[in-house]
Amino acid sequence: MNVFRWQIFYSIVTVNKHPTMKTTSAIISLVLLISCQKKSDRNYEKLNKLNWLQGHWEQKLPEGLLVENWKKENDSTLSGETYFINTKDTVHYESIKLTQNEEELNYSATVTGQNNDQPIDFKLTSDNDRTFDFENPTHDYPQKITYKKVNASQLTATISGKQQGKNSEESYSLTKK
Repeated sequence: MNVFRWQIFYSIVTVNKHPTMKTTSAIISLVLLISCQKKSDRNYEKLNKLNWLQGHWEQKLPEGLLVENWKKENDSTLSGETYFINTKDTVHYESIKLTQNEEELNYSATVTGQNNDQPIDFKLTSDNDRTFDFENPTHDYPQKITYKKVNASQLTATISGKQQGKNSEESYSLTKK
């Protein structure tokens, strides 16, 4: 607790000599101390492991350009967007939120034109310093999304699961620009 908070508490409690005023002052002081608590004291360790995602990533393919952009929205959220441009048209667009709530980290993707434009959540199921797996076994496809940090300027994003009853996997190697 910092000195300022103690000064507020001490001045309110000692200035008022009347017992009722002391009780009221003590309650007010307690409320002030609790409300002054820093929000940054929360631990976002899981999300912070993914801070390396921030920036602009690309993969040039024969069919067009795949792009991912990531930025830190606040202490608990990274926001991203993925799109694929074929010649001059954007043929795929999704917005993504990586959000940590308590100990749970969720990857929430909203794909334009799919699922009534509603987000689909994938829960972090496995992580280490380089590989992060997000899963939603009830989603049609993909059921798993994996981000792997190859090095500071390269990542591999993989989507996988069952598609039309068969195992399927697609990987994309993106370079930071």
